Amino acid sequence: MNENDNELQQNNAENKDNKKKLKLILLFIIVFVVVFCGVYYGIQLYYNNSSKPEITTTTAPSTTQGAQELAENPIDFKSLQKENSDIYAWIKVDGTKIDYPIVQSLEDDSFYLKHDAYTKEWLDKGAVYTEMINHKSFNDAITVIYGHNGYGDTMFTTLHYFEKKDFFDKHSEFVIYTKGRKLTYQIISAFKYDDRHIMNSFDFADMSVVEEFQSFIQNPDSAVKNVRKALDTTVDRNSNIVILSTCITNQKSNRYLVCGVLVKDEKTN
Repeated sequence: MNENDNELQQNNAENKDNKKKLKLILLFIIVFVVVFCGVYYGIQLYYNNSSKPEITTTTAPSTTQGAQELAENPIDFKSLQKENSDIYAWIKVDGTKIDYPIVQSLEDDSFYLKHDAYTKEWLDKGAVYTEMINHKSFNDAITVIYGHNGYGDTMFTTLHYFEKKDFFDKHSEFVIYTKGRKLTYQIISAFKYDDRHIMNSFDFADMSVVEEFQSFIQNPDSAVKNVRKALDTTVDRNSNIVILSTCITNQKSNRYLVCGVLVKDEKTN
C-alpha cells in the first residue's frame, strides 16, 4: 500500500469521525429542543391552570334565589292620588274598623281636621292625617297620626278598643302601606294622655329627648293604660315610633294614644 492510499484511508476515517460527531451534536440539539419545549409548555400549562378560578361542585343559584320577596300591597295609590295628591299612605289597625288613607296638607296642618281625604271637601269628621313636621317616609323617630273620635265607629273612634286589656293582648299590630312599602308596627302601649301637642312639645332632634319619650311610652304614667312587655324588637335610638292619637269623649283636656314600634319594613309590588 502506497503513501497515497494510506492518506486516503486516513481521510476517510476522519470523515467518519466527523460525521459521528455531527450526528451526536444534532442529536444533542434535538434532545435539548425537545426537553426545552416540554419544560416551557409544562410551565405555561401550570400557570394557565393556576390562574383559572377554582371550580366547585356546588350548584349555581337560580336567578331568583336571594331576591327579596315582595309583600302584597292592596292599595292602589296611583288611583287614590289622582283623586287627591295629598294621600300618601294607608293605615289598617288589627281588630278595629280603622282602614283609611293617610293625608298630609302642604299648606295647612289643620286642613284635614275638617276635610275629606278623597274630595278635600268640608267634612265634620275630617280625615286621618299627619302634620308637615313629620316626613312622609315614616323614618322619623316619632311620627304622630291624628284621627277624630266620636263619629260613630269611624276614623279613630275604635282605637278605644285598646282600653280593654283582653283586646290589647290579642291585637298586637297595625300596618301602614305606602307606595312600594309595607310597614308593620308592634303596639307597645295604649293609654290616656294630656292634650299637649306632642311634636311641638318635645325637641325630638335631641336624641336624649327621644330616648326619654321612648321610656315613657313603655311605662306611661296613666291610670288608663295597657303595656306590652315582651316586644319583638328593642326600642332604642334607631327605632321608628308611630303614635295614633284621638280624643276622649267628654274629656277635652285628654287624648288617647296607641303607640307602635316598627318591626318590619317590606318592599311591595
